[in-house]
Amino acid sequence: MSFIDERVEQYAAEHTSDDGELFRRLEAETRDKTTAPQMMVGRIEGRFLEFLVRLSGARRVLELGTFTGYSSLSMARGLPEGGLIITCDVDKETTAIARRYAEEAGLASRIEYRLGPALETIEALEGQFDLVFIDADKGNYGNYYEAVLPKLADNGLIVFDNSLSSGRVVDAGDDGSARAIAEINDRVLNDRRVECVMLTVRDGMLLVRKRERA
Repeated sequence: MSFIDERVEQYAAEHTSDDGELFRRLEAETRDKTTAPQMMVGRIEGRFLEFLVRLSGARRVLELGTFTGYSSLSMARGLPEGGLIITCDVDKETTAIARRYAEEAGLASRIEYRLGPALETIEALEGQFDLVFIDADKGNYGNYYEAVLPKLADNGLIVFDNSLSSGRVVDAGDDGSARAIAEINDRVLNDRRVECVMLTVRDGMLLVRKRERA
């Protein structure tokens, strides 16, 4: 979901490389079979995530919030040979859709699906991650941040999705989701362990990296 002018968003999509027929079918099925299709990242953000993985050389990626798999498929395309995405969600039905399209795309060997609460999944994971994409329940963004930061590689990147909450972060008021996002935005900005940049891609993306040691 984007809060910029729909014509501008459409123009941007038209000037972003096509994802192909499989992604178009995935998008159509997501809109047809889920109650919140706006949770899907879509072409612009999907391509951006693929570029981030490819340009950073990330080999080990963690995703919180699989949904129907558009983002994990996009990132999987950017992985080098032997790279892996671990993606987790609590919804069996949407994860089943993601698995099916990964198999059809020939990318299933690059994606490992975990069902269950994300914090429990993170705790059980070993090793470090080159990129972490957080697109799960907004009220837990702060908890996810603290859980994944110790598992982030020194040159790794955390990407928070929906960091502008349709613009509501400017004056969140009584909006619980917008307040939670505004709080993590402020928290990251003032965390001396990291540095960050916020982008106005679709509904906002907050990119976070560890500060270089002096």
